[in-house]
Amino acid sequence: MSRVARTTFYRHFDGTTDLLAAAFERLLPHADVPDAHGPIRDSLVRLVRAQAALIEQAPLQLTALAWLAMVPEEPGEQQNTLAPLRARVIAQYREPFDQVLQSAAAQKELDEFDPGVAITQLVGPLVFARLSGLRSMSGADCEQLVDDFLAAHRR
Repeated sequence: MSRVARTTFYRHFDGTTDLLAAAFERLLPHADVPDAHGPIRDSLVRLVRAQAALIEQAPLQLTALAWLAMVPEEPGEQQNTLAPLRARVIAQYREPFDQVLQSAAAQKELDEFDPGVAITQLVGPLVFARLSGLRSMSGADCEQLVDDFLAAHRR
């Protein structure tokens, strides 16, 4: 037990949602936006490696529980009060990928694809590896994810 009065928390936060939002934002390090200039492969490898490092650093159980608290219990169900926080977190981690994947160079070199699916293809295996405990993803693994994505989407 923390021995901190509930009123102390609510002097600093408007409600439970704001308190949870502040705690969750402290759990997850901020994603840096790397330089999107240069070859797409280099930019994507830097991004995927940075995400792999962030995923490895995040406290697994707390992050998973906090994330699950922000998702509706059933698909299509009304969003809970944490939906705005969830959207903000998604936007924060998605922005660097969107900058690279929607750049003029990417539009020139790659076929049409859904950016959300592309991010899932690039980052999903990192999250799965961490959650499952199968392995830590190495720099070479990150390069392979990018190379596989590019091979599937080159014009």
